[in-house]
Amino acid sequence: MGLFGARQLKKKRKKMRWHNWIYKKRALNLREKSDPLKGSSQAKGIVLEKFQKEAKQPNSAMRKCCRVQLIKNNKQVSAFIPGNLAQKYIDEHDEVIIESIGGKQGRAKGDIPGVRWQVIKVNDQSLKQLVRGKIEKGRR
Repeated sequence: MGLFGARQLKKKRKKMRWHNWIYKKRALNLREKSDPLKGSSQAKGIVLEKFQKEAKQPNSAMRKCCRVQLIKNNKQVSAFIPGNLAQKYIDEHDEVIIESIGGKQGRAKGDIPGVRWQVIKVNDQSLKQLVRGKIEKGRR
């Protein structure tokens, strides 16, 4: 330690930082590597199937979701379909754009277990406007 110990302290601190998992995750870019969207905010994909997921306690509801295969890297993710009766406007093999639901630290939000993404567009039409009846679904 002492008067001339700065070099040794600096070296030791540099070595010991790798025991901190937050530093390690940031330094090795582990969040981007494990992220199916690879760091981007939105991604395009193809709907493989529609399904329902049961809400966590104390709620009891069937949340409408769909399985989406991303075009950029062929990974499959589960996406929530927001809006009342919005699942009517999404069919299999439709092209959708998904974005993060916005849960804590990129995790699932609310009472839907294991679903981190939500659908925002179907065949280049806004899902919100489709549900409200402002526009019709585009033909592909």
